[in-house]
Amino acid sequence: MSSSVQRKRIRKDPAARRAEIVTTAAAVALAEGLECVTLRRIGEELAVRPGLISHYFPSAEELVAEAFGHAATAELDRLLPGAGGGAGEPEPGTAADRAEPSGAEPSGAGAVEAGPLARLRRFLGRTTGEEYDAISRLWINARHLSRYRPLLRERVARQEAAWRGRLEGLIRDGVAADEFRTADPLGAAVQILVVLDGLGVHVNTVTPARPAAVLRMAHSTAERELGLPAGALDQPEPAEQSPS
Repeated sequence: MSSSVQRKRIRKDPAARRAEIVTTAAAVALAEGLECVTLRRIGEELAVRPGLISHYFPSAEELVAEAFGHAATAELDRLLPGAGGGAGEPEPGTAADRAEPSGAEPSGAGAVEAGPLARLRRFLGRTTGEEYDAISRLWINARHLSRYRPLLRERVARQEAAWRGRLEGLIRDGVAADEFRTADPLGAAVQILVVLDGLGVHVNTVTPARPAAVLRMAHSTAERELGLPAGALDQPEPAEQSPS
C-alpha cells in the first residue's frame, strides 16, 4: 500500500472565487486589452482549468463585460467618490467583486467629506498620469469592441450613465452650495467628460508631450461652464512647513 498522502484540494467560497476571477480579468484587460480576456487565459492566470471559469461565466463575452464594468467602476470610485464616500452605480456580482484594492484610499464612512469645489478639483487633478491613461485605453478598447458585442455594449452604456450621473450630482451639489453657477448641470457634466474622452485618445498616439494648455482643457471647460475664475480648479501648491 502506498504511503503517499494525497494533498487535499482547498475549495474557495463561490463569492470569493468569482471576485478573484473578475479582479484578475480586469487586471488583464487594463494591461493587455479586453481581447486578451478569455476563459483559458484567466484560468492560466489563476492556475485553474478553464472549466472552472466557465462555471461562473459560461461565455467569454460575459467575462469581458464584467471585467470592463469592474475596472470602470473601481476607477470612478477612485476618481470621484460619491457624496458621503458611497460607491456609485453598482455592477452585477457580489460586493466582494468591488472591494477596494489593498492600499487604496479609504472611501467609506469616517472619511472627511470635502466640499463640491474641492471634490471637483481633486477629480480633475487625478485625470492625468499612467493610472488614468490605462483606464482611458480601456474605454477606447471597450467602445470599439462594443460595436460587435451586445453584452459589452450594454455595460459601456451603463458605465457612461454612471460617470455622467456621478459628475452631474457633484455639480448639482456645488450649485446648491453656491460654489458653482450653471442652469444645466447635466450639460456641464457632459462637456467635461467629452473633453476628458478627447484627451484620453492621446494616450494611444505617439504625441511626445502634451502642452499645458491642452492638459488644462478639462479644467478650463469646467471653470467656464460652472462660472469659476480661471485657475480655480488647479491643485493648490503644498504649503511650506515651517521648521520646528
